[in-house]
Amino acid sequence: MKYYIIAGETSGDLHGANLIKALKKEDEEATFRIVGGDQMQEAAGVAPLIHTADMAFMGFVEVIKNLRKISKNLNKVKVDLLKEQPDTLVLVDFPGFNLKVAAFAKKHGIRVCYYISPKIWAWNEGRVHKIKRVVDHMLCILPFEVDFYRRFGFEVTYVGNPLLDAVAAHRPNPDFRTDNSLSDRPIIALLPGSRQMEIDKLLPQMVDLYFLFPAHQFVVAGAPNFSEADYNRVIGDLPIKVVFDQTYDLLLHAEAAVVTSGTATLEAGILKVPQVVVYKANKLTVAIARFLVKVKFISLVNLINGFLSVRELIQEDCDTRSIADELHELINNKEHRESVLENYDILAQKLGSPGASEKAAKLIAGYTGNRSN
Repeated sequence: MKYYIIAGETSGDLHGANLIKALKKEDEEATFRIVGGDQMQEAAGVAPLIHTADMAFMGFVEVIKNLRKISKNLNKVKVDLLKEQPDTLVLVDFPGFNLKVAAFAKKHGIRVCYYISPKIWAWNEGRVHKIKRVVDHMLCILPFEVDFYRRFGFEVTYVGNPLLDAVAAHRPNPDFRTDNSLSDRPIIALLPGSRQMEIDKLLPQMVDLYFLFPAHQFVVAGAPNFSEADYNRVIGDLPIKVVFDQTYDLLLHAEAAVVTSGTATLEAGILKVPQVVVYKANKLTVAIARFLVKVKFISLVNLINGFLSVRELIQEDCDTRSIADELHELINNKEHRESVLENYDILAQKLGSPGASEKAAKLIAGYTGNRSN
């Protein structure tokens, strides 16, 4: 069967890659056409039609600035879909783009599976009606999403969270410190995100923490779409290391972490690393988001648990001094640190066991093989 898989950002690329690997096991005759990043390319053995580096724009203002490029990418995918005529289109998160693709595919009789639901429960519940019209099968990775969709008469499937698969598959590197020329001093991990806006807004404040924690060493988790030079333009001459493709090893060796809101907050939670979640964006983007967003929290750990499990510092509250204060508590206040770790235990219970990629692949292959569904 031919699977056309679209992921528009780094986290989706990871989940898409794991799904491809699972589909290969489930369907020996599987072939792939992809829109994604390096990990999907490696898993599928084919180059992407469009790379995630040319697609990931976050925030209302940032999207408006890149409307021409987004439109060009969308038209390119539409033309390619009609040419390829896949048995199933699999969309991975990235709703602003992927829901438009879903509507186009549905119109042209192409089966649509959505893996990793758009977060419409956060700010635009009305989109659920469009999703019901254009998506044949929705596979969710957050447990509370099943009840959300059920309120609108749309039965969806919770397959578990694929980050559990990624963490379970990771083989820790016992020589991580040696390989990266790190000392024995405790590590504070800096995860500034994978978008240019996040590097511009958040990395400078993270770097300034260096002067407030002289007993620690700071290590940045580099995103694959940036080079070391991109980070060094902010880091300058400070002895702060940047490591690539080693985020899990970095977190496993970290005493605490500063994490930009996104998938990485959940990864730190699964790996049980005390963290402070940060986020800062264009002022207009945040103002619009605050008007529209209907949830209390921005981090996945807090959203899944349903209460404040880790501290969030957003926009005007996100400054070096505030980040440092929370880091100090996580490192030196035993009671506070243990409270965060206990919250992670609750998170683990809610997420369940690994196996999301395999379960999703089995369902998608089943839908594809049975055209009467």
